[in-house]
Amino acid sequence: MSKLLENKNIIIMGVRNKWSIAWGIAEKAAKEGANLIFTCQSDRSIETTNKMISELGNFEVIDCDVSSDESIENAFNRIKEKYGIIHGVVHAVAHAKTEDLQNDFVMTSRDGFLHALNISAYSLVGVTRCAKELMTEGGSIVTLTYLGSEKVIKNYNVMGIAKAALECSVRYLANDLGRDNIKVNAISAGPIKTLAARGIKDFSTILDIVEEKAPLRRNVTIEDVGNTTTYLLSELSTGVTGEVIHLDSGYSIMGL
Repeated sequence: MSKLLENKNIIIMGVRNKWSIAWGIAEKAAKEGANLIFTCQSDRSIETTNKMISELGNFEVIDCDVSSDESIENAFNRIKEKYGIIHGVVHAVAHAKTEDLQNDFVMTSRDGFLHALNISAYSLVGVTRCAKELMTEGGSIVTLTYLGSEKVIKNYNVMGIAKAALECSVRYLANDLGRDNIKVNAISAGPIKTLAARGIKDFSTILDIVEEKAPLRRNVTIEDVGNTTTYLLSELSTGVTGEVIHLDSGYSIMGL
């Protein structure tokens, strides 16, 4: 039986450490035979990322600052020169200023608001614009969102607005790229204890509530996200695009 992602070039953006959601995705994709191409924020991070991913296989790391159109274009030009074609992109990139996740939302600064929207939402547009030129055989783009885009999650604040913009971008991008047989989807994962999540005040309380209230009575894991992302990257999901898939042990269906 062939592996789901065999002979597919998949870009993974956003691996910070072995506890990050992107790492869980990369692990599963590698097991399914994908040729992975990792990006990191700057060339200073390349050596660290190389050491981390070495156990997954001999994969390339390219610097790509998603706040810069020039950097995104340079990264994809390098990928085009070496690989010619890509089949998938995992966009696991988001950021907000610490103070904007700890103060009341009404105190969000203009600069903090624009920063969160730029890194967490617009970056998907910039990345997709470059990626589609390399997806000459069709492809799949997957990004990560969270329930805070739909409902008020305490202390999620400006990231909720950024994720709402991200989800809307998914729908418009799916419409634009569908004619080229390129799928664009988002996974709304439940709370996971990552390094980034530590920046959200009282995050452990959110984990406890989900475990208590979700139908499956557990929190999701990076392995869960890896499985669902692999499905979206593979030929098993050929008719799925423009969707936000809730992967949260069923928590999002609950009222109280």
